[in-house]
Amino acid sequence: MSLLLTELRDRVAVLTFNDPDRRNAISEALNAELDAAFDELEADEGVGAVVLTGAGRAFCAGAVLDDLVGAGESEERSSGDLPSIYRGFLRVAHSPLATVAAVNGAAVGAGMNMLLGCDLVVAGQSAKFDTRFLSIGLHPGGGHTWRLRNLTDLWTAKAMVLFQQVLSGEEAAARGLAWACVPDDELLEAAVGYAELAAAHPPELVASTKATFAAGMAVTESNEAVTLEITPQIHSMQQPAFLEMLGVLKARIEKKG
Repeated sequence: MSLLLTELRDRVAVLTFNDPDRRNAISEALNAELDAAFDELEADEGVGAVVLTGAGRAFCAGAVLDDLVGAGESEERSSGDLPSIYRGFLRVAHSPLATVAAVNGAAVGAGMNMLLGCDLVVAGQSAKFDTRFLSIGLHPGGGHTWRLRNLTDLWTAKAMVLFQQVLSGEEAAARGLAWACVPDDELLEAAVGYAELAAAHPPELVASTKATFAAGMAVTESNEAVTLEITPQIHSMQQPAFLEMLGVLKARIEKKG
């Protein structure tokens, strides 16, 4: 049985974590399938965006504990094989494709990392956002605190990580961890709808814009931000998509004139 189901909807690929008995926990096998799926989707010019969701009642309930414990028992305990536990969500986070998390239930620990690595989060009313790390005696990993802090305010990040506060879908939307909260039966269609909007852009333009967002995390002043965008903006002005749209806009202006 595949741990990751793929459905193509025009230019949007829907990837469903398919291990409901373990609440779609992250395993080495799931990471391998996720890695392979993104290799294939990124090479497909017909795909412009990806939606991630979970089968059953959970989105992703963290890492498989045996894999997690094994990763921390290497001879080099300072690092172990922990990066391999996170390679699936990092593959999502570093993809040039636009990504949307459709959070259909509990997202726990490393499962939170999976949605934090996406470009947009849409929550169902049954969604639960639970960092969980400290509750099992474990320090957060995978850049969890950094990603969380960059999406919401410091108070919310600390409340979730240090004080065991679990957010509902509505609370997550109110605090900036989700773009919207929708009824459960509308979740997937809503997520695909957002993904279609991103997939309509030229893939190279989406990829370069995502790269600019990432690089901009280190920018500290206005002039540096302007400089960061100059080269990719000039490049986009030389591409067919912009030139065609420019022609359309000019025609509209001339018609009104």
